[in-house]
Amino acid sequence: MKSFDTVHNPSGVETGDATKNNFDDDGREKRTGTLMTASAHIITAVVGSGVLSLAWAIAQLGWLAGIVILVTFAAINYYTSTMLADCYRSDTGTRNCTYMDVVRAYLGGRKVQLCGLAQYGCFVGITIGYTITASISLVAIGKANCFHDKGHDAKCSVSNYPFMAAFGIVQIMLSQIPSFHKLSFLSILATVMSFSYASIGIGLAMAVVASTCDMKGGKVGKTGVTGTVVGVDVTSSDKIWKSFQAAGDIAFSYAYSRYIEIKPAREQSHEKASLAGVSTTTFFYMLCGCIGYAAFGNEAPGDFLTDFLMNLTGSSILPMLASSST
Repeated sequence: MKSFDTVHNPSGVETGDATKNNFDDDGREKRTGTLMTASAHIITAVVGSGVLSLAWAIAQLGWLAGIVILVTFAAINYYTSTMLADCYRSDTGTRNCTYMDVVRAYLGGRKVQLCGLAQYGCFVGITIGYTITASISLVAIGKANCFHDKGHDAKCSVSNYPFMAAFGIVQIMLSQIPSFHKLSFLSILATVMSFSYASIGIGLAMAVVASTCDMKGGKVGKTGVTGTVVGVDVTSSDKIWKSFQAAGDIAFSYAYSRYIEIKPAREQSHEKASLAGVSTTTFFYMLCGCIGYAAFGNEAPGDFLTDFLMNLTGSSILPMLASSST
């Protein structure tokens, strides 16, 4: 895996070049990140497609367990990121620029291979999750356009596989770009997009909830402390399995394995950047999960943004939004 510090020049320290602008005290390329840019990178890395399934996850777990698990995973994420920040500079003064550098410096031996296997396995799982989510979102757009042209009762069938293949090809092509980490505009674009689709989902969910406060018989689903009801919404076995799946979805939404590679120039800012990033993402996660659950209830879909997109082309949500605005 490529490091954010791609240039290592030990001779720079020996010759005094480390005092110049190009290299840091250990001969590596000088860091230029700030607290703000590091926080933005963390938010971009954490906030992903997993946020769209949080309403469904809260529906399976209920208000109590859902919120507790969300907060618990946020605390775990913050703890592990601060622990990695403490491991960034080893006792010898060398900077550990990747997760594997940390493992090699502090554990060594066979644990390097085991931790590497776990990390890359995590990367593979996250990549699969993003590929599936991206294809589902593109299929929803295709169906929405079809419904808009042919009516909501039309049989619009769109295959996921071409979108999965296209997404994978684009990812492979982008991964060949050298010094990809220096394309700062991509991080800015990713941050804006992350906040945009999360905010759109939150805004639509709030509109649905607000509309039902002014309308009798509005379409706000039934919610509960324990979520879906056994014998009404799900069977007992489905309740157990879907609860575990919901916990996994929440864990996936916090998936973040590259903190050590996102670092500001001042090492003292590591923990501050981690706190800012995790706090911001948790705030958005709480809004998406809780307001989405309030809008859909126990029938919350697996991707509440695409569900809004599908329904907005039909007749189920538009009248409610129109009535709310009037």
